[in-house]
Amino acid sequence: MVTIVIPTKNEEAYLPRLLDSIAKQTIRPAEVIVSDAQSTDRTREIARSFGAKVVEGGLISFGRNAGAHEVQTDFILFLDADVELRDPEFLEKAIGEMLERKLDLATCDVFPLSDQFIDHFLHKAYNTYARAWGELYAHAPGFCMLTRRELHERIGGFDESVTFCEDHDYAQRAVQHGRFGFLTSTKIPVSIRRLDRDGRMKITIKYMLAELHLAVLGPIRHNKFNYTFGHTSETHKDRVQR
Repeated sequence: MVTIVIPTKNEEAYLPRLLDSIAKQTIRPAEVIVSDAQSTDRTREIARSFGAKVVEGGLISFGRNAGAHEVQTDFILFLDADVELRDPEFLEKAIGEMLERKLDLATCDVFPLSDQFIDHFLHKAYNTYARAWGELYAHAPGFCMLTRRELHERIGGFDESVTFCEDHDYAQRAVQHGRFGFLTSTKIPVSIRRLDRDGRMKITIKYMLAELHLAVLGPIRHNKFNYTFGHTSETHKDRVQR
């Protein structure tokens, strides 16, 4: 019923946690596809050891599209390597709610793998902001997007010319053809590695400016926001706080 697509680049530190959490789900995906962007670490080896299919990836939108191209199931769940499905019923609840509410694209609330108040505050603020807009100005973080394959194909997948906030561009195009909603039955944890690496204030300002750009100028097709995909061994060494 659902295939999970995970774009990766040098994710040997985080990918095992995600794949292990997928293996513990009450319902199993038909397939896990790891779309890898020429990793130089053990990412591909780890993916195959968990039974995942590895395809050639690239930049984030290209990687997601490449993985989705291999999907045969009705639903696609896009995840990033630094999330975990800590709720063992995540897939069961998410698919059930999608069917019950007749949604075509869904995401859920996120919370940080952190003990710091500021991190929980920032994530709660994002959840509140994104939910407030709803379908009017859809926001769906790329690290957790559950979509119908038919909708993904109808909108042409992720726009590979968009360099930043490609996930929100995807969501805003998707709502023109299908129903979008936030799941209420489950939520997902995400690492804080980017916050640690780039700084909380810098990340907050960057996304506020990106929101302004999207609202006034449209999709971001330049590199002025300096978004990078992939992580080196120095930036991802067990920095998730438990």
